[in-house]
Amino acid sequence: MKIPIHISEESREPIYHQVETQIKTLIVSGQLPPGTSLPSIRALAGDLGCSVITTRRAYQNLEANGFIKTAQGKGTFVNDVENRKIEDTKEKLAYDAFKKAVEHGIQVGCSEEEINTIFNNIMREYFKNGG
Repeated sequence: MKIPIHISEESREPIYHQVETQIKTLIVSGQLPPGTSLPSIRALAGDLGCSVITTRRAYQNLEANGFIKTAQGKGTFVNDVENRKIEDTKEKLAYDAFKKAVEHGIQVGCSEEEINTIFNNIMREYFKNGG
């Protein structure tokens, strides 16, 4: 199974973290439901063009946090994550994304008012078109 992960070499965020965050996003959004078989560490590394060490670290973090489970000799699967953890994770992922966007806005010289205006325009545009 090939999962839709896109890594950016230009990002300051480590590749393992990009992989981990994107898999977590696919899980909490329901795009990877419980029981879904994930590619092996080696196969995912090959698909992404990164090292096995990188994908292993992402999988280890996801497993340590209860998002995936590995069954010896069977493979790696999406775990059945409790609803509270899903909601907390959704909130944290959205928060982190907004925080990065604000930081980027500040880096390019936007004021707080300009960032608020941009945010409000995006929200109006998004929800006007039905989300």
